[in-house]
Amino acid sequence: MGLRDYIRVARRHWWIVAASIVLALAVALVVTFRMPKIYAADVTFFFTTPNAQAADLYPASMFSQARLKSYAALLTSDRIIVPLAATPGLGIPRDDLVQQITSETVADTVMLVVSVQDQSRARALHAVTALTPLFEKVVGTLENTGDATKPTVRVEVVAGPELVPDPVSPKIMNNLSLAGLAGLMVGAGLAVAREVSDSSLRTAEALQTLIGAPVLARVPIDTSAPSRSGPFVSDAQSVRAEALRRLRTNLQYADADRPVQVVAVTSAVPAEGRSATACSLALLFAESGGRVLIVDAELRHPRLATFLGRENTAGLSTVLTGAVALDEVLQPWGAGLWLLSSGQTPPNPSELLSSSRMTDLVEELRGRFDIVIFDCPPLLPVTDAAVIAARSDGALFVARARRTKSAQVTGAVRALHAVNARILGGVLNMVPAKGDEAFPRFQAPAPEEAPKIPSARSTER
Repeated sequence: MGLRDYIRVARRHWWIVAASIVLALAVALVVTFRMPKIYAADVTFFFTTPNAQAADLYPASMFSQARLKSYAALLTSDRIIVPLAATPGLGIPRDDLVQQITSETVADTVMLVVSVQDQSRARALHAVTALTPLFEKVVGTLENTGDATKPTVRVEVVAGPELVPDPVSPKIMNNLSLAGLAGLMVGAGLAVAREVSDSSLRTAEALQTLIGAPVLARVPIDTSAPSRSGPFVSDAQSVRAEALRRLRTNLQYADADRPVQVVAVTSAVPAEGRSATACSLALLFAESGGRVLIVDAELRHPRLATFLGRENTAGLSTVLTGAVALDEVLQPWGAGLWLLSSGQTPPNPSELLSSSRMTDLVEELRGRFDIVIFDCPPLLPVTDAAVIAARSDGALFVARARRTKSAQVTGAVRALHAVNARILGGVLNMVPAKGDEAFPRFQAPAPEEAPKIPSARSTER
């Protein structure tokens, strides 16, 4: 992956990165506020060589700087720790004192800053106060050449002992910075891992490769469509409406030898936008002046009657069982559009749809309508869509962008090929679009505007 790929992944999965950073910051805040506060008291020592002559000042200074590391190590030696731990009123064990005493040399100087840290302000100041004369005494003893009045190195206190006003630990900003960086790294890693492991369809090219047929349209997601009933046909000027019209046009010319008349709209799994696509196509075909019938072949979970605001007490299932005639259940909806709802849910949907009566019904519908669109169930859960597609001119395969898996599409295509059904093309549905598009609902015409049902005689060619 190149830099552009990482940027694209970060933009696509920004919520993962943001959630990781927020979570890391929240954890850091909780941990920081639960950590005990540590206070420090400091003292600064200055080391000189009092016996050095003017010509020897620079070598003496270099000598003192070289020995600063030895003095820093001396702070935690037994010569200092043992008597310091025995200081009356201190009450800090030896092992703890070793951990609490720190030192730092001031760069390019002969000064040493010694700090004692503790959860108690008073105890930290008490410890560093007791440490100061003790350290001076030990250094003077070790650097004594035999003449106590002329030590090689002299230690002087130039600052302190004093208490640092604010706690030295925990450092909130440091902890939050580290947590934010860690969250960013973890979030980026999770985003890349999700991208690599994600097998969902993202491009029309990927869908075309899997179904072995052209992708007729990329339909953007309709964020303003109602979650309840209603055909999801967008405003005439919207991007989604243009995509659906492009789908209608491409579907008309999907077969170069003969016009497509009977179409089975299906998908691999539920919630791909199949019913909304079928309903929108039927409305747009009717808009262009054709006689259009939309059939709800989803006998288990019908939706079209709810979409179009029509009855579902009788329909396809009752026609196939011979309980009613076709003309009795066809319901007009606007100019040029009729609905054949699913009817009551039968105990044997697959058997009804694969019966000879279904074959005869499809042929009858060919003679009465210019376009017949079957809203079929998904292919993977049941076989209903496959048997309908086999009796149609072909299947229109709907896949949801960023949700339908490649393996699901492969399984669905295999089911269509098993019955020698033809795939007319694919629709990459609910493609995320940049910006917010307004998609008003299509308004149904008044009932009196609905035309009469065309008879078989009037549709003879």
